[in-house]
Amino acid sequence: MAKILIPTPLRQFAGGNDAVEVSGATVGEILDQLTTTHPDLRKNLFNDEGKLRSFVNVYLNDEDIRYLSKTATAAKDSDTISIVPSIAGGR
Repeated sequence: MAKILIPTPLRQFAGGNDAVEVSGATVGEILDQLTTTHPDLRKNLFNDEGKLRSFVNVYLNDEDIRYLSKTATAAKDSDTISIVPSIAGGR
């Protein structure tokens, strides 16, 4: 199973877990399984059209999936997926 790293702001929607192991052939399938197991995460990760929100960055083994095949990117059991919400602000 692939390991998904859950960022601190989203852990409250994932049962307090900092990481979750999920099966799937693609990043999209893995994220779907994650949000099926932890449905409160769905609204934080996906928009109403079911696409990843623009401020949510997803990495497969340190590679940004936006530069790969997005959610269709193939994944293996040994992979690590990181969810990184963008942070805005400052002066």
